[in-house]
Amino acid sequence: MEPLQRLTRRQLHAMQAIARLETPERGAPLNHIASALRLTAPSALGHVTTLEALHLVVRHRGKSRLTEKGRGTLVEFQRHHRVTETLFGGLGLAPTEICAAAREIDLVISHHTIEQICRAQNHPTTCPHGEPIPPCPSSRTTG
Repeated sequence: MEPLQRLTRRQLHAMQAIARLETPERGAPLNHIASALRLTAPSALGHVTTLEALHLVVRHRGKSRLTEKGRGTLVEFQRHHRVTETLFGGLGLAPTEICAAAREIDLVISHHTIEQICRAQNHPTTCPHGEPIPPCPSSRTTG
Protein backbone atom coordinates (compact mmCIF):
# COMPACT_ATOMS: atom_id res chain seq x y z
CA MET A 1 0.00 0.00 0.00
CA GLU A 2 1.30 3.46 -0.91
CA PRO A 3 2.00 5.95 1.94
CA LEU A 4 -0.76 8.27 0.74
CA GLN A 5 -3.31 5.46 0.89
CA ARG A 6 -2.41 4.79 4.54
CA LEU A 7 -3.32 8.30 5.67
CA THR A 8 -6.55 9.59 7.10
CA ARG A 9 -7.77 13.02 6.05
CA ARG A 10 -6.87 14.33 9.54
CA GLN A 11 -3.32 12.97 9.28
CA LEU A 12 -2.97 14.64 5.88
CA HIS A 13 -4.16 17.90 7.44
CA ALA A 14 -1.55 17.48 10.18
CA MET A 15 1.16 17.10 7.54
CA GLN A 16 -0.08 20.20 5.72
CA ALA A 17 -0.08 22.14 9.00
CA ILE A 18 3.48 21.05 9.75
CA ALA A 19 4.54 22.11 6.24
CA ARG A 20 3.02 25.57 6.80
CA LEU A 21 4.36 26.00 10.33
CA GLU A 22 7.93 24.69 10.11
CA THR A 23 10.76 27.02 9.16
CA PRO A 24 14.32 26.27 8.06
CA GLU A 25 15.43 27.07 11.61
CA ARG A 26 12.87 25.11 13.60
CA GLY A 27 10.13 22.53 13.44
CA ALA A 28 6.46 23.07 14.14
CA PRO A 29 5.51 23.14 17.84
CA LEU A 30 2.79 20.68 18.85
CA ASN A 31 0.52 23.38 20.29
CA HIS A 32 0.62 25.23 16.94
CA ILE A 33 -0.19 22.04 15.05
CA ALA A 34 -3.08 21.35 17.45
CA SER A 35 -4.38 24.89 17.01
CA ALA A 36 -4.20 24.65 13.22
CA LEU A 37 -6.18 21.40 13.35
CA ARG A 38 -8.57 22.70 16.03
CA LEU A 39 -7.65 19.76 18.25
CA THR A 40 -6.29 19.30 21.73
CA ALA A 41 -2.53 18.77 21.95
CA PRO A 42 -2.93 15.07 22.93
CA SER A 43 -5.16 14.44 19.89
CA ALA A 44 -2.71 16.21 17.59
CA LEU A 45 0.14 14.22 19.13
CA GLY A 46 -1.67 11.01 18.20
CA HIS A 47 -1.67 12.05 14.54
CA VAL A 48 1.95 13.21 14.63
CA THR A 49 3.02 9.94 16.30
CA THR A 50 1.37 7.93 13.52
CA LEU A 51 3.05 10.10 10.90
CA GLU A 52 6.37 9.56 12.64
CA ALA A 53 5.84 5.77 12.58
CA LEU A 54 5.25 6.04 8.80
CA HIS A 55 8.54 8.01 8.47
CA LEU A 56 6.69 11.05 7.14
CA VAL A 57 7.53 13.26 10.14
CA VAL A 58 10.43 13.48 12.59
CA ARG A 59 10.24 15.04 16.04
CA HIS A 60 13.06 16.63 17.95
CA ARG A 61 12.62 18.41 21.28
CA GLY A 62 8.88 18.69 20.80
CA LYS A 63 9.07 20.15 17.31
CA SER A 64 7.91 18.33 14.19
CA ARG A 65 9.35 18.44 10.69
CA LEU A 66 8.38 16.69 7.49
CA THR A 67 10.87 14.17 6.17
CA GLU A 68 11.75 14.03 2.48
CA LYS A 69 9.31 11.13 2.24
CA GLY A 70 6.68 13.32 3.92
CA ARG A 71 7.29 16.18 1.48
CA GLY A 72 7.05 13.75 -1.43
CA THR A 73 3.80 12.37 -0.07
CA LEU A 74 2.31 15.88 0.07
CA VAL A 75 3.34 16.48 -3.55
CA GLU A 76 1.74 13.19 -4.53
CA PHE A 77 -1.43 14.20 -2.69
CA GLN A 78 -1.54 17.47 -4.64
CA ARG A 79 -1.12 15.49 -7.84
CA HIS A 80 -3.86 13.00 -6.94
CA HIS A 81 -6.28 15.73 -5.89
CA ARG A 82 -5.69 17.99 -8.88
CA VAL A 83 -5.75 15.20 -11.46
CA THR A 84 -9.05 13.93 -10.05
CA GLU A 85 -10.42 17.48 -10.07
CA THR A 86 -9.50 17.68 -13.75
CA LEU A 87 -11.20 14.35 -14.39
CA PHE A 88 -14.42 15.44 -12.69
CA GLY A 89 -14.30 18.81 -14.42
CA GLY A 90 -14.05 17.02 -17.76
CA LEU A 91 -17.08 14.92 -16.85
CA GLY A 92 -19.14 18.09 -16.54
CA LEU A 93 -19.41 18.48 -12.77
CA ALA A 94 -20.14 22.00 -11.64
CA PRO A 95 -17.10 23.96 -10.44
CA THR A 96 -18.52 23.96 -6.91
CA GLU A 97 -18.72 20.13 -6.94
CA ILE A 98 -15.32 19.32 -8.45
CA CYS A 99 -13.25 19.64 -5.28
CA ALA A 100 -15.76 17.76 -3.13
CA ALA A 101 -15.87 14.90 -5.64
CA ALA A 102 -12.06 14.75 -5.78
CA ARG A 103 -11.89 14.56 -1.98
CA GLU A 104 -13.98 11.40 -2.08
CA ILE A 105 -11.17 9.49 -3.82
CA ASP A 106 -7.89 11.46 -3.71
CA LEU A 107 -6.46 9.53 -0.74
CA VAL A 108 -7.45 6.06 -1.88
CA ILE A 109 -6.73 6.08 -5.61
CA SER A 110 -3.41 4.46 -6.57
CA HIS A 111 -0.51 6.20 -8.28
CA HIS A 112 -0.93 3.79 -11.20
CA THR A 113 -4.57 4.81 -11.71
CA ILE A 114 -3.68 8.50 -11.43
CA GLU A 115 -1.05 8.04 -14.14
CA GLN A 116 -3.60 6.33 -16.39
CA ILE A 117 -6.08 9.18 -15.85
CA CYS A 118 -3.37 11.75 -16.46
CA ARG A 119 -2.26 10.03 -19.66
CA ALA A 120 -5.88 9.82 -20.89
CA GLN A 121 -6.24 13.57 -20.24
CA ASN A 122 -3.03 14.33 -22.19
CA HIS A 123 -1.10 15.29 -19.03
CA PRO A 124 -2.90 18.45 -17.88
CA THR A 125 -0.63 21.03 -16.25
CA THR A 126 -3.27 22.82 -14.15
CA CYS A 127 -6.44 21.81 -12.34
CA PRO A 128 -9.80 23.52 -13.00
CA HIS A 129 -8.93 26.06 -10.27
CA GLY A 130 -5.74 27.04 -12.10
CA GLU A 131 -3.38 25.37 -9.59
CA PRO A 132 -0.36 23.58 -11.08
CA ILE A 133 -0.42 19.80 -11.22
CA PRO A 134 2.94 18.35 -10.13
CA PRO A 135 4.50 16.25 -12.90
CA CYS A 136 4.32 12.49 -12.65
CA PRO A 137 7.31 10.89 -10.92
CA SER A 138 8.58 9.29 -14.14
CA SER A 139 8.75 12.66 -15.93
CA ARG A 140 10.43 14.24 -12.87
CA THR A 141 13.31 11.80 -13.12
CA THR A 142 13.62 11.80 -16.91
CA GLY A 143 12.86 15.36 -17.79
